[in-house]
Amino acid sequence: MYHRYDALIIGAGGAGLMAAVQLAGKCKSAVISKLYPPRSHTGAAQGGIAAALGNVEEDHWVWHMFDTVKGGDYLVDQDAAEVLSREAIDAVI
Repeated sequence: MYHRYDALIIGAGGAGLMAAVQLAGKCKSAVISKLYPPRSHTGAAQGGIAAALGNVEEDHWVWHMFDTVKGGDYLVDQDAAEVLSREAIDAVI
């Protein structure tokens, strides 16, 4: 049995489901996920602004990077996490 779709969405996290909602009624689409949607990491997102400002207690961008990588189950692009963590300080200030 074969199926034809205009769009195939991989992942049922927040971004994948938002893509599915945006495509609904516009084309034939399908969502493929290895997990039930509420099990995605979207619900674990901390939100807010994250930067090692050191304004409340001692802080360092390396710790921020570690938290970012750990929070992403070590699947995060670590080079991107380093750039994000280093540049977040100036971007927020």
